[in-house]
Amino acid sequence: MNFQNIISEIEKVDPEVYEKLDTRRSAMQRFAFVGKVLAATAIPSALGSLFKKAYGQSSSTIVDVLNFALTLEHLEAEFYKQAVTSAAAATASASDKAALTLIRDHEVAHVAFLKTAITSLGGTPVNFTAANFDFTGGMGSGTGPFASAFTDYKVLLAVAQTFEDTGVRAYKGQSANLMSNNDVLEAALRIHSVEARHAAKLRHMRRMIPAPNLIPNGSTLQPWITLNQSGITTGNGTADAAIQKSYDGEENVTQANVTITNINGQSIASTEASEAFDEPLTKEQILEIVRPFIKP
Repeated sequence: MNFQNIISEIEKVDPEVYEKLDTRRSAMQRFAFVGKVLAATAIPSALGSLFKKAYGQSSSTIVDVLNFALTLEHLEAEFYKQAVTSAAAATASASDKAALTLIRDHEVAHVAFLKTAITSLGGTPVNFTAANFDFTGGMGSGTGPFASAFTDYKVLLAVAQTFEDTGVRAYKGQSANLMSNNDVLEAALRIHSVEARHAAKLRHMRRMIPAPNLIPNGSTLQPWITLNQSGITTGNGTADAAIQKSYDGEENVTQANVTITNINGQSIASTEASEAFDEPLTKEQILEIVRPFIKP
Protein backbone atom coordinates (compact mmCIF):
# COMPACT_ATOMS: atom_id res chain seq x y z
CA MET A 1 0.00 0.00 0.00
CA ASN A 2 1.59 3.28 -1.10
CA PHE A 3 0.91 5.76 1.69
CA GLN A 4 2.59 8.60 -0.18
CA ASN A 5 0.16 8.17 -3.08
CA ILE A 6 -2.80 8.23 -0.69
CA ILE A 7 -1.66 11.44 0.98
CA SER A 8 -0.77 13.02 -2.35
CA GLU A 9 -4.34 12.50 -3.56
CA ILE A 10 -5.83 13.86 -0.34
CA GLU A 11 -3.51 16.87 -0.60
CA LYS A 12 -5.08 17.78 -3.96
CA VAL A 13 -8.43 18.28 -2.22
CA ASP A 14 -7.06 19.47 1.12
CA PRO A 15 -3.68 21.24 0.80
CA GLU A 16 -3.47 21.42 4.62
CA VAL A 17 -3.59 17.66 5.15
CA TYR A 18 -0.01 17.44 6.46
CA GLU A 19 -0.60 20.15 9.02
CA LYS A 20 -3.70 18.31 10.23
CA LEU A 21 -1.74 15.08 10.57
CA ASP A 22 1.17 16.92 12.23
CA THR A 23 3.91 17.82 9.75
CA ARG A 24 4.98 16.34 6.44
CA ARG A 25 8.09 14.75 7.92
CA SER A 26 6.30 13.44 10.99
CA ALA A 27 3.41 12.08 8.95
CA MET A 28 5.76 10.14 6.67
CA GLN A 29 7.61 8.70 9.65
CA ARG A 30 4.33 7.55 11.18
CA PHE A 31 3.22 5.95 7.91
CA ALA A 32 6.54 4.14 7.59
CA PHE A 33 6.11 2.81 11.13
CA VAL A 34 2.56 1.65 10.40
CA GLY A 35 3.71 -0.18 7.29
CA LYS A 36 6.50 -1.99 9.13
CA VAL A 37 4.78 -3.15 12.30
CA LEU A 38 1.19 -3.86 11.26
CA ALA A 39 -0.19 -6.72 9.26
CA ALA A 40 -1.72 -5.73 5.93
CA THR A 41 -5.21 -6.47 7.23
CA ALA A 42 -4.75 -4.04 10.13
CA ILE A 43 -3.41 -1.14 8.10
CA PRO A 44 -6.79 0.22 6.89
CA SER A 45 -8.05 0.38 10.48
CA ALA A 46 -4.90 2.18 11.65
CA LEU A 47 -5.13 4.67 8.82
CA GLY A 48 -8.79 5.24 9.57
CA SER A 49 -7.95 6.09 13.17
CA LEU A 50 -5.20 8.46 12.07
CA PHE A 51 -7.42 10.33 9.63
CA LYS A 52 -10.34 10.41 12.03
CA LYS A 53 -8.10 12.23 14.48
CA ALA A 54 -6.81 14.56 11.77
CA TYR A 55 -10.26 15.35 10.38
CA GLY A 56 -12.21 15.24 13.62
CA GLN A 57 -13.01 18.91 13.24
CA SER A 58 -14.61 20.96 15.93
CA SER A 59 -17.99 22.53 15.33
CA SER A 60 -16.24 25.89 14.96
CA THR A 61 -14.20 24.58 12.01
CA ILE A 62 -17.32 23.28 10.33
CA VAL A 63 -19.12 26.56 10.99
CA ASP A 64 -16.24 28.43 9.34
CA VAL A 65 -16.57 26.25 6.24
CA LEU A 66 -20.34 26.68 6.15
CA ASN A 67 -20.07 30.44 6.54
CA PHE A 68 -17.63 30.46 3.64
CA ALA A 69 -20.18 28.51 1.59
CA LEU A 70 -22.95 30.81 2.81
CA THR A 71 -21.04 33.85 1.54
CA LEU A 72 -20.96 32.30 -1.94
CA GLU A 73 -24.62 31.31 -1.77
CA HIS A 74 -25.60 34.85 -0.74
CA LEU A 75 -23.61 36.12 -3.73
CA GLU A 76 -25.42 33.79 -6.12
CA ALA A 77 -28.87 34.29 -4.61
CA GLU A 78 -28.63 38.08 -4.78
CA PHE A 79 -27.27 37.88 -8.32
CA TYR A 80 -30.22 35.83 -9.55
CA LYS A 81 -32.73 37.95 -7.65
CA GLN A 82 -31.57 40.92 -9.69
CA ALA A 83 -31.05 38.90 -12.85
CA VAL A 84 -34.63 37.65 -13.20
CA THR A 85 -36.05 41.18 -13.09
CA SER A 86 -33.30 42.79 -15.16
CA ALA A 87 -33.49 44.37 -18.59
CA ALA A 88 -31.22 41.58 -19.80
CA ALA A 89 -33.64 38.84 -18.74
CA ALA A 90 -36.49 40.71 -20.40
CA THR A 91 -34.96 39.72 -23.75
CA ALA A 92 -34.78 36.03 -22.81
CA SER A 93 -37.19 33.34 -23.93
CA ALA A 94 -39.93 32.24 -21.55
CA SER A 95 -38.14 28.95 -20.92
CA ASP A 96 -34.86 30.71 -20.14
CA LYS A 97 -36.58 33.08 -17.72
CA ALA A 98 -38.21 30.11 -16.02
CA ALA A 99 -34.81 28.43 -15.70
CA LEU A 100 -33.22 31.53 -14.18
CA THR A 101 -36.11 31.84 -11.76
CA LEU A 102 -35.74 28.21 -10.70
CA ILE A 103 -31.99 28.64 -10.19
CA ARG A 104 -32.74 31.72 -8.07
CA ASP A 105 -35.09 29.69 -5.92
CA HIS A 106 -32.47 26.98 -5.51
CA GLU A 107 -29.86 29.50 -4.36
CA VAL A 108 -32.30 31.09 -1.91
CA ALA A 109 -33.01 27.62 -0.52
CA HIS A 110 -29.28 26.98 -0.14
CA VAL A 111 -28.93 30.20 1.84
CA ALA A 112 -31.80 29.24 4.13
CA PHE A 113 -30.39 25.76 4.71
CA LEU A 114 -26.86 26.93 5.48
CA LYS A 115 -28.12 29.55 7.92
CA THR A 116 -30.12 26.89 9.75
CA ALA A 117 -27.20 24.47 9.78
CA ILE A 118 -24.80 27.08 11.14
CA THR A 119 -27.22 28.11 13.86
CA SER A 120 -27.82 24.48 14.86
CA LEU A 121 -24.06 24.09 15.33
CA GLY A 122 -23.96 27.08 17.64
CA GLY A 123 -22.55 29.48 15.07
CA THR A 124 -23.66 32.84 13.75
CA PRO A 125 -24.44 32.94 10.02
CA VAL A 126 -22.78 35.68 7.99
CA ASN A 127 -25.31 38.15 6.68
CA PHE A 128 -25.25 39.73 3.23
CA THR A 129 -27.86 41.68 1.30
CA ALA A 130 -27.94 43.04 -2.22
CA ALA A 131 -26.31 46.20 -0.89
CA ASN A 132 -23.13 44.24 -0.11
CA PHE A 133 -22.46 43.20 -3.69
CA ASP A 134 -21.22 44.88 -6.84
CA PHE A 135 -22.10 42.58 -9.72
CA THR A 136 -20.08 44.67 -12.15
CA GLY A 137 -17.01 43.21 -10.44
CA GLY A 138 -15.83 46.69 -9.54
CA MET A 139 -15.36 46.24 -5.77
CA GLY A 140 -18.08 48.76 -5.04
CA SER A 141 -17.38 51.20 -7.84
CA GLY A 142 -20.26 49.96 -9.97
CA THR A 143 -18.05 50.34 -13.01
CA GLY A 144 -16.33 46.95 -13.15
CA PRO A 145 -15.70 44.83 -16.25
CA PHE A 146 -19.16 43.21 -16.00
CA ALA A 147 -21.09 46.48 -15.93
CA SER A 148 -23.48 45.20 -18.61
CA ALA A 149 -24.42 42.00 -16.75
CA PHE A 150 -27.98 43.15 -16.13
CA THR A 151 -28.49 44.87 -19.48
CA ASP A 152 -26.86 42.38 -21.88
CA TYR A 153 -28.30 38.87 -21.70
CA LYS A 154 -25.14 37.29 -23.15
CA VAL A 155 -23.03 38.80 -20.37
CA LEU A 156 -25.59 37.85 -17.72
CA LEU A 157 -25.38 34.18 -18.70
CA ALA A 158 -21.59 34.28 -18.90
CA VAL A 159 -21.33 35.67 -15.37
CA ALA A 160 -23.92 33.18 -14.10
CA GLN A 161 -22.01 30.25 -15.59
CA THR A 162 -18.79 31.45 -14.00
CA PHE A 163 -20.41 31.82 -10.59
CA GLU A 164 -21.82 28.30 -10.78
CA ASP A 165 -18.55 26.71 -11.90
CA THR A 166 -16.75 28.58 -9.11
CA GLY A 167 -19.26 27.29 -6.58
CA VAL A 168 -18.77 23.69 -7.70
CA ARG A 169 -15.02 23.95 -7.22
CA ALA A 170 -15.46 25.70 -3.86
CA TYR A 171 -17.59 22.90 -2.40
CA LYS A 172 -15.21 20.31 -3.76
CA GLY A 173 -12.28 22.10 -2.15
CA GLN A 174 -13.91 22.20 1.28
CA SER A 175 -15.43 18.72 1.38
CA ALA A 176 -12.52 17.23 3.33
CA ASN A 177 -13.11 19.79 6.08
CA LEU A 178 -16.62 18.43 6.66
CA MET A 179 -15.68 14.76 6.96
CA SER A 180 -16.33 14.63 10.70
CA ASN A 181 -20.03 15.47 10.25
CA ASN A 182 -21.70 13.09 7.84
CA ASP A 183 -25.00 14.95 7.77
CA VAL A 184 -23.39 18.26 6.88
CA LEU A 185 -21.04 16.63 4.38
CA GLU A 186 -23.92 14.88 2.62
CA ALA A 187 -25.94 18.09 2.41
CA ALA A 188 -22.94 20.03 1.09
CA LEU A 189 -22.35 17.42 -1.62
CA ARG A 190 -26.00 17.61 -2.61
CA ILE A 191 -25.66 21.37 -3.04
CA HIS A 192 -22.43 20.80 -4.95
CA SER A 193 -24.16 18.54 -7.48
CA VAL A 194 -27.02 21.01 -7.95
CA GLU A 195 -24.54 23.80 -8.65
CA ALA A 196 -22.99 21.60 -11.34
CA ARG A 197 -26.41 21.05 -12.90
CA HIS A 198 -26.96 24.80 -12.92
CA ALA A 199 -23.68 25.28 -14.74
CA ALA A 200 -24.58 22.68 -17.36
CA LYS A 201 -28.00 24.25 -17.91
CA LEU A 202 -26.49 27.72 -18.29
CA ARG A 203 -24.06 26.41 -20.89
CA HIS A 204 -26.99 25.00 -22.85
CA MET A 205 -28.81 28.32 -22.61
CA ARG A 206 -25.72 30.16 -23.86
CA ARG A 207 -25.33 27.73 -26.73
CA MET A 208 -28.90 28.39 -27.87
CA ILE A 209 -28.33 32.15 -28.21
CA PRO A 210 -27.62 33.15 -31.82
CA ALA A 211 -24.12 34.44 -32.49
CA PRO A 212 -22.50 36.61 -31.32
CA ASN A 213 -22.97 34.82 -28.00
CA LEU A 214 -19.56 35.27 -26.33
CA ILE A 215 -18.58 31.71 -27.25
CA PRO A 216 -15.08 31.65 -28.81
CA ASN A 217 -15.09 31.36 -32.60
CA GLY A 218 -14.89 27.78 -33.77
CA SER A 219 -15.85 26.38 -30.38
CA THR A 220 -18.82 24.19 -29.53
CA LEU A 221 -19.86 24.85 -25.96
CA GLN A 222 -20.37 21.59 -24.04
CA PRO A 223 -22.12 20.96 -20.70
CA TRP A 224 -18.73 20.19 -19.15
CA ILE A 225 -15.36 21.93 -18.81
CA THR A 226 -12.65 21.05 -21.34
CA LEU A 227 -9.07 21.63 -20.18
CA ASN A 228 -9.04 25.11 -18.58
CA GLN A 229 -11.35 26.64 -21.17
CA SER A 230 -14.16 28.83 -19.87
CA GLY A 231 -15.98 28.91 -23.20
CA ILE A 232 -16.39 32.66 -22.71
CA THR A 233 -14.86 35.49 -24.71
CA THR A 234 -16.31 38.87 -23.80
CA GLY A 235 -13.91 41.01 -25.81
CA ASN A 236 -12.89 42.71 -22.57
CA GLY A 237 -9.44 41.58 -21.48
CA THR A 238 -10.03 42.43 -17.83
CA ALA A 239 -13.31 40.54 -17.75
CA ASP A 240 -11.86 37.51 -19.52
CA ALA A 241 -8.88 37.41 -17.12
CA ALA A 242 -11.24 37.53 -14.14
CA ILE A 243 -13.33 34.70 -15.57
CA GLN A 244 -10.26 32.59 -16.34
CA LYS A 245 -9.37 32.34 -12.65
CA SER A 246 -12.40 30.08 -12.17
CA TYR A 247 -11.06 27.60 -14.75
CA ASP A 248 -7.31 27.51 -14.13
CA GLY A 249 -6.21 24.05 -13.02
CA GLU A 250 -9.03 22.21 -14.78
CA GLU A 251 -6.53 21.06 -17.40
CA ASN A 252 -5.18 18.45 -14.96
CA VAL A 253 -4.98 14.97 -16.54
CA THR A 254 -3.48 13.06 -13.59
CA GLN A 255 -5.67 11.42 -10.95
CA ALA A 256 -4.41 9.24 -8.07
CA ASN A 257 -0.93 9.51 -9.62
CA VAL A 258 -2.32 7.89 -12.77
CA THR A 259 -1.90 9.74 -16.04
CA ILE A 260 -5.32 9.45 -17.64
CA THR A 261 -3.99 10.06 -21.13
CA ASN A 262 -2.07 6.77 -21.03
CA ILE A 263 -4.03 4.24 -18.97
CA ASN A 264 -2.81 0.73 -19.70
CA GLY A 265 -1.20 1.97 -22.86
CA GLN A 266 -4.46 3.36 -24.19
CA SER A 267 -4.18 6.75 -25.87
CA ILE A 268 -6.76 9.20 -24.47
CA ALA A 269 -6.82 12.81 -25.58
CA SER A 270 -5.98 15.39 -22.91
CA THR A 271 -9.26 17.13 -23.68
CA GLU A 272 -11.25 14.02 -22.79
CA ALA A 273 -9.07 13.23 -19.78
CA SER A 274 -9.66 16.68 -18.33
CA GLU A 275 -13.40 16.52 -19.02
CA ALA A 276 -13.73 13.32 -16.99
CA PHE A 277 -12.71 14.96 -13.70
CA ASP A 278 -13.43 18.24 -11.94
CA GLU A 279 -10.76 19.96 -9.88
CA PRO A 280 -11.12 21.74 -6.51
CA LEU A 281 -10.09 25.28 -5.63
CA THR A 282 -8.83 26.40 -2.24
CA LYS A 283 -10.66 28.89 -0.04
CA GLU A 284 -8.01 31.48 -0.82
CA GLN A 285 -8.40 31.00 -4.57
CA ILE A 286 -12.19 31.30 -4.32
CA LEU A 287 -12.01 34.47 -2.24
CA GLU A 288 -9.64 35.98 -4.78
CA ILE A 289 -12.20 35.24 -7.52
CA VAL A 290 -15.23 36.68 -5.74
CA ARG A 291 -13.54 39.62 -3.99
CA PRO A 292 -14.28 42.10 -6.84
CA PHE A 293 -17.99 41.36 -6.44
CA ILE A 294 -18.11 42.11 -2.70
CA LYS A 295 -18.08 45.71 -1.59
CA PRO A 296 -15.28 46.54 0.88
